Amino acid sequence: MSKSIVSAALIAVAIVILGISLKAGIDNIAFRDREVTVKGLAEREVPADLVTWPISYSVAGNDLASLYNQVSSNNEIIIKFLTSNGIGRDEISINPPDTYNAESNQYRSNTFNYNFSISSTLTVTTKKVDKVRELLNRQSELLKEGIAFSNSYINYQFTGLNSIKPEMIGEATKAARDAAARFAADSESRVGKIKNAHQGQFSIDDSDSSTPYIKKVRVVTTIVYYLED
Repeated sequence: MSKSIVSAALIAVAIVILGISLKAGIDNIAFRDREVTVKGLAEREVPADLVTWPISYSVAGNDLASLYNQVSSNNEIIIKFLTSNGIGRDEISINPPDTYNAESNQYRSNTFNYNFSISSTLTVTTKKVDKVRELLNRQSELLKEGIAFSNSYINYQFTGLNSIKPEMIGEATKAARDAAARFAADSESRVGKIKNAHQGQFSIDDSDSSTPYIKKVRVVTTIVYYLED
């Protein structure tokens, strides 16, 4: 066999190999261009595990010293009500009183018949959410003691997010892959590897306005999958 024939054969083989490589490269590029973006949602309802409960009241009169004594007495009554019903003294804080001096206010209302008023707030911060809910229904006991209280905004929180994060992320990821699989089936493809993924922020909201002590935890994961034939 002449050298020219061998050379021609080698060139032909090289061309075939090159053609196969080019086709594989083109197919790979085409494959890489086929992708689907899906979102996976995970939601849970959880009970609040921390509550902040402000109890506020005001007293008015013309003798400032007597008013301060009344505030001190009222605070002791409220503290006794709370501690005798399961709230720890270390879970109660007393805010500095806020004093209004009508005599020094040139814009005072004629409907305010006293020289002074003092506002006081005691705040309960505790993990005993069920206990606070029970005591909210028993506040009339303070009215019997002559304390005209008002409840400021009661804040319920859920602080155990880290304990459920891994499971919820897993649930959201599974939901995203299920969505990708349904899309792939409709397009006669199959789900390949993940191209990229983005975990959204966790949100914690009230389940509804009437049950602020029940929280809805939510996370959405966005994932891009390659699609294969």
